[in-house]
Amino acid sequence: MNMLYAAMFAHVMWVFFLYGWLTLYRMPAIWGIKFSASFQQHCKLVEPKISANLRNQFEWPLLFYVVCLLAIFSGSTSMLFEVSSIVFILGRIGHSVIQIYHSSIRLRGIVFCINFIAVLVMWCAFMLQQF
Repeated sequence: MNMLYAAMFAHVMWVFFLYGWLTLYRMPAIWGIKFSASFQQHCKLVEPKISANLRNQFEWPLLFYVVCLLAIFSGSTSMLFEVSSIVFILGRIGHSVIQIYHSSIRLRGIVFCINFIAVLVMWCAFMLQQF
């Protein structure tokens, strides 16, 4: 069960990191802080991608949090459940990196499918333990 807490905490920390990263990249435009021209151009290109990725962090992960909390409160977890939670978190980080720095929709889709399957496995494992 400690692994579930760690996985949820890791995702929360990832979201905090993304917010900090977004704030840094918005500094030139919003706060008028001057950086080199190349960094400002980089910010203009990357900032919308970070922002879009942050929105993604509040979509599918909702189902991850729900199943984790249900498992914690019911006391029903398994090794498969915990491994799936780690796969999910690593997948979320990978999805972020791909969305922000690569333009491969196919690769991003593959990583999303891994995240999707990890949460599906968690839900199935949880429900099987309830019967």
